[in-house]
Amino acid sequence: MSHENSNGEIPVTADRPEGALHLSGTDHVTLIGSNEEDTVAFYRDILGMPLILRQPNLDAPNVTHLFFDTGDGRVITFFVEEGRRSNPAPQRTGIGAVHHLAFRFEPERLEEIKEGLEANGHRYNVFDRSIFYSLYTSDHNGLTLELTTDKFDIPDDRRAEVLATAQRLREEDGSEYAKAEHLEAALEELGIPVEPVELPDAPTGAGV
Repeated sequence: MSHENSNGEIPVTADRPEGALHLSGTDHVTLIGSNEEDTVAFYRDILGMPLILRQPNLDAPNVTHLFFDTGDGRVITFFVEEGRRSNPAPQRTGIGAVHHLAFRFEPERLEEIKEGLEANGHRYNVFDRSIFYSLYTSDHNGLTLELTTDKFDIPDDRRAEVLATAQRLREEDGSEYAKAEHLEAALEELGIPVEPVELPDAPTGAGV
């Protein structure tokens, strides 16, 4: 099987590849946290993620494993330990490290999210990413978090198909990156209702 298309590039498509195996979705992502109190205070009390499971790390029983529901049943977990101090300084990432985590929010809750971050002393930047709209902030350990919402209503079960189609359309017109018009055209081509979301203007550019 060829890994490249006729232009010598790796193809972008929502079609299932002929991989060695096929998975059914994301179960959870686990991060190394600081202590339980600070982790719960941020992810539960600020971001509103329920703490759904707490147990020892089965490979290191002195470490606690915390499970949070991110809002749709998908889970983020943390290994925490009493005595570990939180460090809000920006993290330095390298190959294999986590650059940032992105969580989705409903567009009508934008002002509520801004107010919640401000009330708890968390700075944020807002950017228009053309096909989506994002706030960037950081947690109690300096991990960059992106809180994002789509510019259009995209059904979850069609998301990969819509984005791959937008990619094809932006390649066809020579654009450097996918834009709102590519996303709108992709929805139209796939027969999905085009329902734009009202969001305030925001600058484009890099995050925090």
